[in-house]
Amino acid sequence: MTTLPTQIEVRGARVHNLKNIDVNIPLHQFVAVSGLSGSGKSSLAMGILYEEGSRRYLEALSTYTRRRIKLGAQAEVTSVKHIPSALALKQRPSIPSERATVGTMSEIFNVIRLIFSRLGSPVCPNGHRLKPSLKIAQVMSRSDSKMGQLTCPECGVTFQAFSAEDFAFNSDGACTDCHGTGQVRSIDESKLIGDENLSLAEGAVASWHLPGRNFMPNVAEQAGVRIHVPYKDLTAKEKDFVLNGPERKFKMDFRSGTGRVFHDFNALYENAHAAVIQSAKSSKSERAQKRISEFFHYSTCPVCHGTRLKPELLNQLAGGLNIAQVSDLTLGDLQSWKQDVLKTLPDDMGTMATSLFKEFDENLRPLLELGLDYLTLSRNGNTLSTGELQRIQLARTLRTQTTGVLYILDEPSIGLHPDNITGLLNVFKELVAQGNSLVVVDHNVDIIKAADWIIEIGPGSGAEGGQVIAQGTPGEIAADPQSKIGPYLNGTAKLAARKLMRIPAHQEIKFAVNHYFNLNNVTAHLPVNRISAITGFSGAGKTSLILDSLVPAIKDQAKNQPLPQQVTKLASPLKEVVSVDASPIGKTQRSTVATYTSIMDNLRRLFADQPLAKEKHYTASYFSYNNKQGACPNCGGSGIVTLDIQFLPDMQQTCQVCNGDRYNQDVQQVKWHGYSIVDILKLDVREALKVFVDVTKIERELKLLQEVGLAYLHLGESAPSLSGGEAQRLKLVKHLNRNQATTLFVFDEPTIGLHPLDVKTLVNVMQQLVDRGATIVTITHDLNLIANADYMLDLGPRGGKNGGQIVAEGSPQQLVKDPQSLTTKYLAEYLQRFE
Repeated sequence: MTTLPTQIEVRGARVHNLKNIDVNIPLHQFVAVSGLSGSGKSSLAMGILYEEGSRRYLEALSTYTRRRIKLGAQAEVTSVKHIPSALALKQRPSIPSERATVGTMSEIFNVIRLIFSRLGSPVCPNGHRLKPSLKIAQVMSRSDSKMGQLTCPECGVTFQAFSAEDFAFNSDGACTDCHGTGQVRSIDESKLIGDENLSLAEGAVASWHLPGRNFMPNVAEQAGVRIHVPYKDLTAKEKDFVLNGPERKFKMDFRSGTGRVFHDFNALYENAHAAVIQSAKSSKSERAQKRISEFFHYSTCPVCHGTRLKPELLNQLAGGLNIAQVSDLTLGDLQSWKQDVLKTLPDDMGTMATSLFKEFDENLRPLLELGLDYLTLSRNGNTLSTGELQRIQLARTLRTQTTGVLYILDEPSIGLHPDNITGLLNVFKELVAQGNSLVVVDHNVDIIKAADWIIEIGPGSGAEGGQVIAQGTPGEIAADPQSKIGPYLNGTAKLAARKLMRIPAHQEIKFAVNHYFNLNNVTAHLPVNRISAITGFSGAGKTSLILDSLVPAIKDQAKNQPLPQQVTKLASPLKEVVSVDASPIGKTQRSTVATYTSIMDNLRRLFADQPLAKEKHYTASYFSYNNKQGACPNCGGSGIVTLDIQFLPDMQQTCQVCNGDRYNQDVQQVKWHGYSIVDILKLDVREALKVFVDVTKIERELKLLQEVGLAYLHLGESAPSLSGGEAQRLKLVKHLNRNQATTLFVFDEPTIGLHPLDVKTLVNVMQQLVDRGATIVTITHDLNLIANADYMLDLGPRGGKNGGQIVAEGSPQQLVKDPQSLTTKYLAEYLQRFE
């Protein structure tokens, strides 16, 4: 009898910083992967288990199919045995389009459309309402030409009833005015002219700053408009030409950006309005569209009033509500609506209703377990947080009831209040009970503690990580002296990372928000030059209070502009806001630690000053691998060469000419203190500090990198490959060398991807900012971070319509003595574990 494998066997794993490790991952269990930020956890989970599990499944498909699916590259690993097909829920799901809603993403809206078409009460053209009946349901289920044809029992008229497809705002049911988006957009006239005190030549017309429009002032001059006087002093006729002038060609001399002159050039004139409209039509990049969108203002569609649907669809009811009213219900209220629908149905419709609502319940249950009861079905997908998006993905996964799949979840606790962790763990248990294997990368102590098996990667980050330092059951890890997470499992860890400010702050921010989502007449106080934690359930109003209200209010006040409409009061000594998140740094592999800081610019100038460089007339640009003068001619300065192997995945390999060093050989001949620029970029921060001890500008930047705990990074390390915690600290480096007394730093979920020890490092960096006078506000669920805050403002009591109130505020250490909210209750329990 054949024995089925019980574990995935990984041998010789070398992805990123993994040091040729061998590790076994139990199958059909909940396995937690722990380790410091940048230790190699995601390299093991996503870079090997997911890449190999998904790639091998896709390779089993036909060549025709594979060519239409993006295959992952083969992982750097000697062998992986017994790996099931893998699905991953990534830390940062892609942002949905404006057409996606909670209802469509969770697929509950699909079931609701069926319920309306089969169990609803249609209305005939003469206004008579038909009661739900089995006959109507049967007619709506037909597949021939008579599908949906009903006869009104009161007036006898035959009419076509609405099908499930008719209720889809992304299909037949879309409002004809807004095409199913619920919003219409129009150009905001106030945004077209940036500064009327400037002349056209100086850039008064903001929309002419869009790509390809910078020569419009010269075209306007050719048409007779004065371009060297302030815009406000132009005549009404000249202003009208700038804003609304006809589109026609003018013959003129045109100088390109490279200095080349084109004589008798036929330049097409685009007025300030047309520049926006044409840019919106032609621009493809997300970045350009975001810039263009600033010239529009969006308003609720006057035809469908934001429902996205044709108005006539709203006549049909189910359970006494139309489909738009049901879409505006929260997930938590849907069960009540279900009971209302069932009450309206005759007895002979029980079987059909049971079948439809079984599907309805299976869709809804995991969403409620994951704490999303406060979301409405109509909520736009692009307004959801990362954690909310990931939990909707997870709920959809659970509903499919697969078996034999390897699920890999990256930070599923993002955005979760401690009270929701139990629901998340129930989902994990259900996935495993269905016969699947589960690997979870997370730092939440309660999640790690609940795992069947723990694999810990470390001991440090970057080059100091990449090894398996401990593995076993939670009990075994808690007792293992090598483990970094062990002290947090057994309660011996020291939570305090800084000395809390006991003296009351000299100043405070006071602001009031009225009628904004679930915030109604909320007045908040936050101390200046302190660390404040904004806490509460998802949907409690944290983002609305801080990111949507306080942040823009401080910015508007600094510019002497009106405050956001919902902010009725602001008293603040702060002038500037810096938002910090853990999103990746740099768009391409060309971005490195050195280029992100000022180190690279200073290095280029340093090497350009060397005797050989002056002899060869090498300027600073020669020492950039982004310029052809310095770049390797084979790889163009990327250090890698991509090979297209037709229907197989593109293959990347180190450039054989420069060996991944990016530079050409001529530039590498220039030396400073015996080092070429390639040699310097291979140094880590610690090594570089010894080398640049007498180069003040570079040494200062290196010391700041060391202060934020990034001394192990190499100067030439690719910025996009940094972990979330590393990226976050690197962003803060530039703020540590000056006074920040009038600056508010806002951290939104800053502990995503951070081990409790990384949280301590982050808190130390925050303290350095506070020492420079900064005020810090962090939106967080992390109990380690809350414990290190001077002040806590807790919103609740729960989310959505049950949130929006300040339920606790003050020092966390005082609030836990008499917990009055769920957050302070969980914080008190957590702190007691470590006493």
